[in-house]
Amino acid sequence: MNRFKITELGNDVFWLRDSEREHLVRVLRLSPGDLVVGYDNSGREYTSVILKIEDKSVTCRILSTDQPDVEAHTAVYLVAGLSKGEKMEWVIQKGTELGMIGLIPLRAKRSIVHIEGSKALDRVARWQKIASEASKQSHRVQEPEIFEVSDWKNLKEKLPEGTQWIIPYEEEKTQRLASVLKTMDPEHPIALLIGPEGGFEEAEVAWAQEELGAQSVSLGPRILRTETAALAVLTMVLAHYGDLG
Repeated sequence: MNRFKITELGNDVFWLRDSEREHLVRVLRLSPGDLVVGYDNSGREYTSVILKIEDKSVTCRILSTDQPDVEAHTAVYLVAGLSKGEKMEWVIQKGTELGMIGLIPLRAKRSIVHIEGSKALDRVARWQKIASEASKQSHRVQEPEIFEVSDWKNLKEKLPEGTQWIIPYEEEKTQRLASVLKTMDPEHPIALLIGPEGGFEEAEVAWAQEELGAQSVSLGPRILRTETAALAVLTMVLAHYGDLG
């Protein structure tokens, strides 16, 4: 069944508006009587039947409610240095499929891309749409949040208290990711700091260690592209805690 993000939820019905309505009507060409699934980011999904299609909304009657066990049990965030081209879009799409809970785009010193103001807001809106579409495709019931573009000084306030920080760093020679994960509490969120093209500067790593309590880790002897590193680390963390594999 086709999946839709609920615009408004009632007692036994929900409504789809704006882009969700347009997709149902103009792309899928569904009709009253067709079955659909709605989700509302609460962890629940609703098998429903289309009741009526109006100019600005679609009304669906809920037939059954389920809370599928599809979300990662450990909340993992990506904090990704702004990168050029479609790399960020790729990371958001695949990170959503894998199970990340959110992503913070980070202005790092070596970021080639610089976006501010309305341009940054437009880009975040586009990234959120990519996360929404990937959530539907992967049958998730909690859509990852794509945060506003952040500076280093604003990072800590964006994530829950008790968040545990990990920063992969090519100059780290002794501490491996697997050993650090053994010391962390899976009941608390984990944030993965991923550098842009060219990686983080030494001063940025030092700041993260001092201000965030971040632990630097090695990913092995090979240097990974920023998009490869983001997805590799996310996969390893989720697999370690039993959410993949």
